[in-house]
Amino acid sequence: MTSSGHQPRWHTFSTAAELEQAALQTISHAAQQAIALRGAFHIVLAGGTTPRRVYELLRQTNTDWAAWHIYFGDERCLPPDHAERNSRMAAQAWLDHVAIPKAQIHPIQAETGAEAAAAAYTQTLRGIDSFDLVLLGLGEDGHTASLFPHHAWGTMPDSPAALAVHDAPKPPPDRVSLSARRLSAAQQVIFLVTGESKRQAIRDWRNGSGIPAACIAPAGGADIYLEAALLNY
Repeated sequence: MTSSGHQPRWHTFSTAAELEQAALQTISHAAQQAIALRGAFHIVLAGGTTPRRVYELLRQTNTDWAAWHIYFGDERCLPPDHAERNSRMAAQAWLDHVAIPKAQIHPIQAETGAEAAAAAYTQTLRGIDSFDLVLLGLGEDGHTASLFPHHAWGTMPDSPAALAVHDAPKPPPDRVSLSARRLSAAQQVIFLVTGESKRQAIRDWRNGSGIPAACIAPAGGADIYLEAALLNY
């Protein structure tokens, strides 16, 4: 399945550090615009090494943290304080260091089990028609969030906002992920892609292969920030 929205825009950077700085500027600008327009900024966070470095940079952002609302694109079914939880990583790298009200940080309660957590998070997202910004990564197999090849991606108009994921091809096997439909309901979607291991996934994406990442189709098109070297096939 390929994207039904606008074609993605590819933004190349000579180093990972340049990419991270560009992501920082984009996030800060999106927050500034959303807060000026509506008094609130709704952002969906990704897990992974590159987002972690961006989150650490965000600590120094001059912004009205009280207007930020934090959501997560996916989560592993592990205890809340487990080192591999995306919410734990984001807290350590960024959220514990800034003045975002705790009630405006919305972790996925994946420790309750995939089905229960997916149902609860679908309720959490009720009333939020569109995110201001969604951050996503890209796996070696083309997955994004916890939408894996040969699994359901939730692309249909009636797909739930959050999906229970079982038998994931990388541990842990049980996860919760926002659906492709819900991740696509955003003013802006940015993929952050670094590392040699992503080269084949980028090639597949650009060649039109039906990788999960390609089904994230916001109305305005997605932006992919990647290291220029990954385009050297």
